[in-house]
Amino acid sequence: MNRLAHETSPYLLQHADNPVDWWPWSAEAFDEARKRNVPVLLSVGYSSCHWCHVMAHESFEDEATATYLNEHFVSVKVDREERPDVDAVYMEAVQAATGQGGWPMTVFLTPDAEPFYFGTYFPPAPRHGMPAFRQVLEGVHSAWTDRRDEVTEVAGKIVRDLAGREMSFGDDRVPGEEELAGALLGLTREYDAARGGFGGAPKFPPSMVIEFLLRHHARTGSDGALQMAQDTCERMARGGIYDQLGGGFARYSVDRDWIVPHFEKMLYDNALLCRVYAHLWRATGSELARRVALETADFMVRELRTNEGGFASALDADSDDGTGRHVEGAYYVWTPEQLREVLGDDAELATHYFGVTEEGTFEEGASVLQLPQREGVFDAARIASVHERLLAARAGRSAPGRDDKVVAAWNGLAVAALAETGAYFGRPDLVDAAIGAADLLVRLHMDDRARLARTSKDGQVGANAGVLEDYADVAEGFLALASVTGEGVWLEFAGFLLDHVIVQFIDSESGALYDTAADAERLIRRPQDPTDNATPSGWSAAAGALLSYAAQTGAEPHRTAAERALGVVKALGPRAPRFIGWGLAVAEALLDGPREVAIVGPADDPATEALHRTALLGTAPGAVVAVGVPESEELPLLSGRPLVDGRPAAYVCRNFTCDAPTTDPDRLRTALSG
Repeated sequence: MNRLAHETSPYLLQHADNPVDWWPWSAEAFDEARKRNVPVLLSVGYSSCHWCHVMAHESFEDEATATYLNEHFVSVKVDREERPDVDAVYMEAVQAATGQGGWPMTVFLTPDAEPFYFGTYFPPAPRHGMPAFRQVLEGVHSAWTDRRDEVTEVAGKIVRDLAGREMSFGDDRVPGEEELAGALLGLTREYDAARGGFGGAPKFPPSMVIEFLLRHHARTGSDGALQMAQDTCERMARGGIYDQLGGGFARYSVDRDWIVPHFEKMLYDNALLCRVYAHLWRATGSELARRVALETADFMVRELRTNEGGFASALDADSDDGTGRHVEGAYYVWTPEQLREVLGDDAELATHYFGVTEEGTFEEGASVLQLPQREGVFDAARIASVHERLLAARAGRSAPGRDDKVVAAWNGLAVAALAETGAYFGRPDLVDAAIGAADLLVRLHMDDRARLARTSKDGQVGANAGVLEDYADVAEGFLALASVTGEGVWLEFAGFLLDHVIVQFIDSESGALYDTAADAERLIRRPQDPTDNATPSGWSAAAGALLSYAAQTGAEPHRTAAERALGVVKALGPRAPRFIGWGLAVAEALLDGPREVAIVGPADDPATEALHRTALLGTAPGAVVAVGVPESEELPLLSGRPLVDGRPAAYVCRNFTCDAPTTDPDRLRTALSG
């Protein structure tokens, strides 16, 4: 056992039995490197990363490689999901030096944590133009021993170059019609009209871009925006990236047609997509969108909820294929013969319905289940029976491993998705699941000063401080819960978190945001990235939560901070719309107001419930909703809002102007239709 045996990260614990003498990221590790006068090997990955597992098996479990590492390096292992700040700083260096990045990330550092050589996966023997890992180690050791001045000069230049990349995109000029129209045009140019989605392979689910498209359609009536959103959602839902038996989405598709996924399932993808499909149903009434939203919500609750009420980070891509080998996708794929074994006479129907072929769509003659047939009529009862029998048979396979780490930010995204999906579709159990996760975040992740911890596992809070995305996404989840439940405590908790954002994460002069707090551990550079990638950037997420909180409370500092943060959307929206989707969605809310909806009435009155449901189903971008009894002190929007002729009523305000209150859900629906 090495030093990782005492960590809580599942990824670090996977390496606790390596012969490599791993250190966790710590000042002590760098002190050890100084004392021994050796460089640091920094290896960054995460538990469901396929190539991380491959490199671990090939190199870090190899005694000879470990012996060389232990003699000539101090080896530091980092879980990128626990320390996104460390990952971000060195990934920026890797991308700047090599033009690409990914995980596992392999970086060699001086004892002062300055990087001087970079890479990702290295094989055990040279192949495909890549040097062997042992060759890399020997080359770095030789350079460190014989050309130390050159190494330190390179490291110093890299650090200086990184420092020069600091951004100050905060701007008082908020994005307007021109920038959002330009973003839509840019997306149209990159849109894959034949297959849905944007760009080529690999193809990632563009959840935040779809949210922008839905909001843009709601505000402007753009048919093109809605069409791109609808078609992309349908193609993903019919493709192999979506689990046709158990629900939920894989991380991405390796091809342009959404057929073959990289099979890991991440909490953040499923939370974002669950919410997007629920919003697509809200906009269109699509039965497919309704089904996928509910199945994805059920997947999260069934397969990712932890004993403490939070949600685990991920399911692995790999699992045992029945022969003792860990193989990517083994749990999910089917051959025609396997279908015949389970289904008998119904196997032919299943092969046609799910697109299973004799040659296979994946590896070794296996196929990923899809729904390729848009035409034809299928017997619903037979399909349901096939589905049930295949799901039962799959349950007998070796399931992928689960990373039980609870990440604050991703749980915030799940809270928002489950709260809204439960409210839209009359599923109080989903709202209860959202409340359970929110309660865990308050009890375990927030300290008595409302400071957030990044992770927990098995009810034990992790040692790493929350970063900007944690504060922003958890606040987003709490704000969604406040709108759905009418419980003002969630608004209050969101306010505590957003106050920290204003004080600790925003440059007071420029309005720019940083990913780490002002009093966080100092790295070689303070990380800062406004672009949305797999999840909303902390920058975009903070802008959205600040804007919603200001609409709920009238807090001017929060509105001002949101508007200044959105200056980055003015700069990047027309140029790189695929990578600032959530920022664009927040900008749509700003242009629309956002609208503020107060529903007053007794909680047990069906008329109150009807108005509340109508408000939640309104498509006006970013509208906030408060519900409660008249003059309730829990939610500021309810202040001064009486019943109308003794009946429950709805008040809609926007940009300091209010409509006449209404008791009619149809009139309210019209007022919130975008």
